[in-house]
Amino acid sequence: MSNSLAEPVETARPEPVETARDVPPELPPEARGPRRTALAVAVALTAAAFAQQVLLIAGGGGLLPGWQPWPFLLGAAPAWWLARPSGTPRAGAGAVRLLRRVPGPAYAAGVLVTAAAVWAVLQDHEPYLGHEEAVYANRARAWADGTPAAGWGPYRPVGLPALGRLALAVHDGVGALRAVALLLTLFTLAVTYLAAARWTTPRRGALVALLVLGGLGFLRRTPEFLNDIGATGLLLLVVALLVRVQERPRSRWAAPGAALVALAAFYLRYGSLGNLLAIALAALFAYGPRAWCVRGRRLALAAGVFAAGLVPHFVYAAQVTGSPLGLIRWATAQANRAYVGDGLVYYAAILPYRLAGDLGAVVMAAGLLAGLAAVRRRRGGGAADPGDARRVFLAATSVLVLVVLGLVTDGEPRFVYLPVVLLTLLGVEALPRSAGRWGGPLLAGTGVLAALTVPGTAQVVAHGAMPGPTAQARSTVPVAQRLAATGRPCLLVTGYEPEAGWYSSCDAVTYAQYRRAAPPPGTTVHLVLFAHGRLQPGPAARAALVADRSARTRTFPTGGSLGTATVITLPPERWDTRAGDH
Repeated sequence: MSNSLAEPVETARPEPVETARDVPPELPPEARGPRRTALAVAVALTAAAFAQQVLLIAGGGGLLPGWQPWPFLLGAAPAWWLARPSGTPRAGAGAVRLLRRVPGPAYAAGVLVTAAAVWAVLQDHEPYLGHEEAVYANRARAWADGTPAAGWGPYRPVGLPALGRLALAVHDGVGALRAVALLLTLFTLAVTYLAAARWTTPRRGALVALLVLGGLGFLRRTPEFLNDIGATGLLLLVVALLVRVQERPRSRWAAPGAALVALAAFYLRYGSLGNLLAIALAALFAYGPRAWCVRGRRLALAAGVFAAGLVPHFVYAAQVTGSPLGLIRWATAQANRAYVGDGLVYYAAILPYRLAGDLGAVVMAAGLLAGLAAVRRRRGGGAADPGDARRVFLAATSVLVLVVLGLVTDGEPRFVYLPVVLLTLLGVEALPRSAGRWGGPLLAGTGVLAALTVPGTAQVVAHGAMPGPTAQARSTVPVAQRLAATGRPCLLVTGYEPEAGWYSSCDAVTYAQYRRAAPPPGTTVHLVLFAHGRLQPGPAARAALVADRSARTRTFPTGGSLGTATVITLPPERWDTRAGDH
């Protein structure tokens, strides 16, 4: 990683000096009563938020419906704004000074250690690979030993399986793949810290990383072998390099470096293309076409690097689909959306609370308001601020990512981590600026609550989000292991094909795929049905699949949520003479 992002040191960027305009004006006597009421409400709700996190950490989240925390801070934030305490903060001033003695890099290291600890703890609560994880794991293992890549489609990106292939060379197991997830998480948090430290201060950079880690949407996927978190780190690095192009005009490597990182993000996750489009549009909006045209030579070089890096993808896509854009269209077509724009509706419904929790939601809202204020200053001739162009860029990127992805795909929290990071960064920068002399205590309190939120959210994930998938795996995994390959080709037909493929080492397809193509000669076919399974044929369709062929039917009781499994095995000798009759 470039040293340029790590340039700030703790003494290089002192805390802002308070000015007269930072001091809230004294309120008239008739306004003091409502202010006291608002202050009492703010204190009560904030105390309740602290107490709730302690309750979650202690394992008492079962007292909350579905282990879902109450959003106390969504009420406390406007109450604090209405109260607007005046005067000089005295309570906790010593604690604030003590916290300031700790250097920012030490806090950042603590965030990374915390992330690793949470990752390790959550492995015990979700020990089995999930559906999407198994797809990429199967492809990685197929490259390693030739095992069928159950569930894999050519429209999926190859970056994560390539990393998984390297991990499986070290250790053949789920733990090695999940270790890749840990490394990608640490990478993204490190980039978050370095970028935020560069644009604010190192301590605030560490706070941004801690807030991102404590968000429910982010922490939920931290233990899993997926590509979204790693792609977010790469996209954030692209944003940081584009900012450097504008703020460091003499930098020769920033533009081509951004192109190389953008390629890495694309091959790790094809959905990054929508993010990159949003970033490009936001850059034009924030800085203006003229600011980019004056750097035309370097941008042309960057465009050439990016285009050259896409050539292998276009060649492969043309071979598979007949069109250089075929794989991108194929991947987009996989979106499970009911109508164009339903992803946008989903994001409007969950942002920011359901994605980042109430603390993260408050900070993200402050970041969005800061971005809007920067737009007004730049468009309306307000007071000039050298960082406003960057703030507009970050805020516009956040909004445009949500719009672009919301229009072209279905909504999922893991698709939109980049807006969470950017708005959190803007919020951490904006809150102390708006709080005046209370900025130090505000950041300190936010940091303490964020530190409590991470283990609290980990408890919510462990006991609220993970039991469902784990209970399902306690049905699918034992059955797949009972049907494991014994040296002859085997095929499992099930609604849980990637997981079944990983744990059986057989190929696996859905019932819809099975009806479209016959298995290769010599393949033993197992039709797997669960008492409470999904995407399974009814009795009549099942009988049609078996027809008059000899079949062996077995039942396997399981301790999972899918109940008893029924397995209908069709021996290979009955299939060798088939010519695809179904």
